[in-house]
Formats: sequence, structure tokens, C-alpha cells
Amino acid sequence: MRLGDSEFVQNPKGPLLGPLVIAGVVADESVLDKLKSLGVKDSKLLSPKRREELFEQIKSIVHSYEIIIVPPQEIDDALNSESLNLNWLEAIKTAMIINKLDAKKAYIDSPSNNLRAYADYMRVYVKDKNVTLICEHKADVKYVVVSAASILAKVTRDREIEKLKEKYGDLGSGYPSDPVTKEFLKNNWSKHPEIFRKTWASYKVYSDKLSQKSLSNF
Repeated sequence: MRLGDSEFVQNPKGPLLGPLVIAGVVADESVLDKLKSLGVKDSKLLSPKRREELFEQIKSIVHSYEIIIVPPQEIDDALNSESLNLNWLEAIKTAMIINKLDAKKAYIDSPSNNLRAYADYMRVYVKDKNVTLICEHKADVKYVVVSAASILAKVTRDREIEKLKEKYGDLGSGYPSDPVTKEFLKNNWSKHPEIFRKTWASYKVYSDKLSQKSLSNF
């Protein structure tokens, strides 16, 4: 089994709004060449259109798959927790996928620089203690099945963002560097806090100003 996520997670980088999506696929050696022949690669190297085209094909080829959507509030809760951070939250969710898919070996695209510590933490939440965990950086580039998982995760997140756009209007890509997202944040941070990751520095710029203003008016 191989796992990939929809974003490279550090504390706190990545999208300002919308969920974190993590996916895992189970595939044996007989499937690898078929995935390669389709042009499956790291989702970041593919256009949105091509990822969409591959999404259903991957699901039909691999033996099984699992996708977990982590909402903004759960991400904030992890970052506000004394015992969790974003990497540990991702490790727990990844363990949930491993448990669901019942794999004996898992290749994991690790968000942590300390690969051993990340694997050791994840193992606490993996039910089968005999599962082999292989945590590597850029696993979605090295292993085609991790690439496949990353495509499932990325397409799912993109679809979640499209749902938000239908409800709230154009909010851009969701990344803090996106001018459209910046403008949306400026106009909607207090109107629709449920879609934002409120622990992100770019969100705190506005919420902290409000807190300071309230304090000064006390």
C-alpha cells in the first residue's frame, strides 16, 4: 500500500482554507506497469485536467483505495493542542488508512524531516504491528503508486474547493500567496470562519487586529 497527501504539510504551511486530503491505494506489482503506461506521476507535475482524467482510471486499476478529508477545524484543533501538531495529525490519519486497507507494507510520503520519528509515531496508531512502514521524502516522485495516491488526494481536494466556490464565490486556489485568495480572506475572514484554517498566520493578521481593537475599547 502507498499513501500520498494533497499538500506538503509543515507547521503551518499549505492552503489557508479548505480541507487536508490524504489518500492511500493498494496495488501489487502487476499493476505498476499499467499505472506507468497511463502516465501516472506526482500530482504536482500534472495539469488539473490530466489529474481528473486519471482519477477514475486509477480507482478502477488499483485493488482498493481510501480517501480521508480533514476539515479546517480539526486542523486548527491539532495545532492548538499541546500533544498534537499537523504532522502528527497526518500520521494518525495515515494510520487510519493503513488500518482500513489492511496492507502489510506501506510506502508513505512523509511530511516530517525526521523520518524515523514520524514512522515510530504512526506505528502507535497502526493496529497490525507487523506492517512495514517505509517513510520517505518525495515518495510521490519515487513510487508510481504513491503518485497514484497523490492524484486521488489532489483531485478530491480540488473538488472540495470547487464546492466551496459554488457556495461562497471565487476564493482562488486557497493558498495564501494567491491574490484571489488574499482578497477573499480580506473580505470574508469573519463572515465565513468555518472554511479557514484559523491558526495560519495570514488569517491571524485579521483576527489579531480585531482582538487588539476589542481590547483597546474595553
